[in-house]
Amino acid sequence: MVHPELNNRRCRFLVTGGAGFIGSNLALELLASGQDVVILDNMATGRIENIEELKAFAGKDGTEGTLRFIEGDMRDLAVCREAVEGVDYIFHNAALGSVPRSVEDPVTSNDVNVAGMVNLLTSAKDAAVKRFIYASSSAVYGDSVELPKVEGSEGNPLSPYAVTKVVCELYAEVFERTYGLQVIGLRYFNVFGPRQDTESAYAAVIPIFVSSLLKGKAPKIHGDGETSRDFTYIDNVVDANIRSAFCAPEATGRAYNIACAGRVTLNELYGKIATLLGKEDLKATYGPERVGDVRHSFADISCAEKFLGYTPKVDFKEGLDLCIDWYKEHLA
Repeated sequence: MVHPELNNRRCRFLVTGGAGFIGSNLALELLASGQDVVILDNMATGRIENIEELKAFAGKDGTEGTLRFIEGDMRDLAVCREAVEGVDYIFHNAALGSVPRSVEDPVTSNDVNVAGMVNLLTSAKDAAVKRFIYASSSAVYGDSVELPKVEGSEGNPLSPYAVTKVVCELYAEVFERTYGLQVIGLRYFNVFGPRQDTESAYAAVIPIFVSSLLKGKAPKIHGDGETSRDFTYIDNVVDANIRSAFCAPEATGRAYNIACAGRVTLNELYGKIATLLGKEDLKATYGPERVGDVRHSFADISCAEKFLGYTPKVDFKEGLDLCIDWYKEHLA
């Protein structure tokens, strides 16, 4: 099904991080809607299987768009200039994610996330790209205890990763004000779904729980399990990106919460996944809280609804069912 915002349009999109979880899902939707896609990924955390799947899908019949894959690093300005050539819109999802990784290695997280962002913004400006949509994070809310999280009420960042996302938002705003490049930031809240990595030491909580339980092992929960998150299915994030490319110019120059506007504790999450997998007998173990983790995450999405026309397409329960089905097929 063609995304409504892409109906009767043919554009060229750059998707950075297109070999990763969010980027590959976004690229697949663009290709299915008959768009031309360029992927830039250095494969540091991306998966070649995702690229091969996208290559097999592109041009399969008369309805799919074209795909070009550039294996390169966005820290190289020349690579960024090559990637943006002839591009109408940029979806920037490449980054070194994970709070724990940034705590262990703040230098590389800053180098990739901040310097890479500036290179892409500069290349987009010089190439007169129509709009630049980039991935921010709920981590920017830091130590703010306000719930739900509302744009404009951010606290102090709690990790180097969070700092990089705050800086990226500042750079984006400056490039709009100074150079006229239209930018929109999307503050993702705990995205989950198909193609999310289960093997990395920095994997997200849902794939960790699912992978462990499918192997018959009880996973470890950091803290007491009452930490809560606004888990957001991947289809909602893909929809928000595409809407951001074509919304009114009045919506640009700011960042928006992209979430489901609800929250689930890790204990509740574990119980739901264990039940869906028939592993209720496996009880989770508990360990120390992780440095830099936010205690509660719950988004107000009214600004995204108003300016982007965004509403969650898939709620948490439906998304978890879909996610479990995918992992059963691909991991069992």
